[in-house]
Amino acid sequence: MRLSALLETDALGLRLLGGGDELDRTVRGVMTTDLRDPSRYLTGGELVLTGLAWRHTPADSEPFVRLLAAAGVAALAAGDAEVGTIPQDLVDACARHRLPLFAVGEHVAFATVTEYVVRQVSGERAGDLAAVVDRHRRLMSAGPGSGGPEAVLDLLGTDLDLRAWVLSSTGREIAGSGQPLPAPVRAELAGAQQAASRTGRPAPYRVAVQGGRVYSLFPVRTAGGADIRATVLSDWFLAVEADAADWPAERLDLLRGVAQLIAVERERRDAARAVRRRLASEVFELVAGGAAASEIGARLRAATPVLLPGAGAAPQWQIVVARVDWAGAGDQAPPGPVARTLLEELLADPAEPGADAADRVAVAVAEDRAMALVPLVPQEAAGRGGGRGGVFGAAAGSTGAGGATGTGGANSGGATGASRATGTGGTGAGSTDSGGTGTGGANSGASGGGAGRSGTGGAADSPGSTGTAGTAKRPGHTSGTGGGAPAEDGTVALRADRLLAAVRGPLARGLADDGRLTVGVSAAVGSPEGLRGALEEARHARRVAAARPGPVCVAGHDELASHVLLLPFVPDDVRRAFTARLLDPLHAYDRRHRAELIPTLVAFLDCDGSWTRCASRLHLHVNTLRYRIGRIEQLTGRDLARLEDKLDFFLALRMS
Repeated sequence: MRLSALLETDALGLRLLGGGDELDRTVRGVMTTDLRDPSRYLTGGELVLTGLAWRHTPADSEPFVRLLAAAGVAALAAGDAEVGTIPQDLVDACARHRLPLFAVGEHVAFATVTEYVVRQVSGERAGDLAAVVDRHRRLMSAGPGSGGPEAVLDLLGTDLDLRAWVLSSTGREIAGSGQPLPAPVRAELAGAQQAASRTGRPAPYRVAVQGGRVYSLFPVRTAGGADIRATVLSDWFLAVEADAADWPAERLDLLRGVAQLIAVERERRDAARAVRRRLASEVFELVAGGAAASEIGARLRAATPVLLPGAGAAPQWQIVVARVDWAGAGDQAPPGPVARTLLEELLADPAEPGADAADRVAVAVAEDRAMALVPLVPQEAAGRGGGRGGVFGAAAGSTGAGGATGTGGANSGGATGASRATGTGGTGAGSTDSGGTGTGGANSGASGGGAGRSGTGGAADSPGSTGTAGTAKRPGHTSGTGGGAPAEDGTVALRADRLLAAVRGPLARGLADDGRLTVGVSAAVGSPEGLRGALEEARHARRVAAARPGPVCVAGHDELASHVLLLPFVPDDVRRAFTARLLDPLHAYDRRHRAELIPTLVAFLDCDGSWTRCASRLHLHVNTLRYRIGRIEQLTGRDLARLEDKLDFFLALRMS
């Protein structure tokens, strides 16, 4: 289509500000951006839509327009909703570079212009495929009751024999045609999408996954941000099970058009979250301001029907705090909104397929971080006989994320509950932590109501998350790393270790080596009075996560009652001096004599100073063990019969 046709379309309400002699140019696509340099994403012939967020001073207009002209775009259309009138410096720059400039009235959404251009361009380029796009457009514009992206993807299957899925940056499946993609495949595709987008290469991106299947990935982009790193973490994308390397231009244009139509749906859903975001902001403002519990409770009661329609009783709540940090200078996206988008994806509830799962949480932005209010769904509300999977503890008798089935309960990730606790009239199944083993059990909610026992040493060994000894369960609370069973009322709480395992893979590639995501998870609380403490727990847990290495780190509330809370904040020079004074003599002796004093010390402390258990573990005679321990004491001047000296050695080993 030509620019003149756009200008003549009354519904778009475009005003020509310059370039009247260039209106015979052909428009081949549309792009919305507020990047200072969007040239890497331009192929020529686009109508570029911008809200002028890139313009900080009049001097910014000239380089922006010069880049657009060099990329061969058809025209620039600027929105005047924020600035009132289009700046004269932008008008002059477009005139110098012979780039047509339109003003988009504040009553016209960019999505309206995008949808119109996509429909027209797809019809001209794709011939008969225009009917496909038109059917897709009608379905998308029909609103929530039309089937949304799922119906569009079904049309791709029926019209073009293509299987496709819409995924988030965390690998969450928003919509799909056919069978759901396995979690490992979704995580791999999400990571590949982010890594490719960061390079600036034009889409589609070809990805071959384990098993030989090939997917082509198309970004689903809404308004561009000031930092490509933030955009990568926020994008949805369209994954098509096909190799698009040899596709004709018409089919590629069609898939790009479908991606843009899905972007309109993304904007609609994002706008629909405004109420939940406002509720979260109001609750957290009251909590931070020291409001009375009655006032906080009133806000929570207002939030409950919005987040949990039809809930019969007041839910319990958890709070999650997240922060995104970027390294390096230059333009950076405000970290708060990026963290908010990530939290809405990370905490999406997979218990109701087909629903917009991210609508169960309310996330607010406070300066440089995001805070989520998470209602906990009782087991029966999540589906009789099944529990929530994903980042929540799997309910007993259910299948957790990853497809593992336990004899009474199993955690996600394919682990089967290993320990058992027997209660009167029923058997409770213990559970295995992600990456570790639980030696205790917890009641599974089986009939008979047997009393559950906390884990007494089950530790999670997943990277970035250190488990602690299990803690006794209290109503409405499930330990983040010490147990996996639901609470007495069937509520299943968010678990820090599973949250880390679920998102570390894909997001680490998007954050690369210049970004970090740190997350803290509170305990569950059942009253307004407990919300202030939960917020503090989540904040402190996030600080513990921030003290760990790696691009994605998550810490739970249970870690705040352990030495692991203190160790990350010990200065490096103090750590080095402390460990060197205790352990260097042992390391030196081991190097000279191969005496294995360090492994012996580790085993002795693990066995709580038991001579017989330690000797059995090391396959040594007790006298040999006593000789080695005596040598350790002689070299260090410490006495391993004293609790203080045992504790010093334990901490030195943890910090080494």
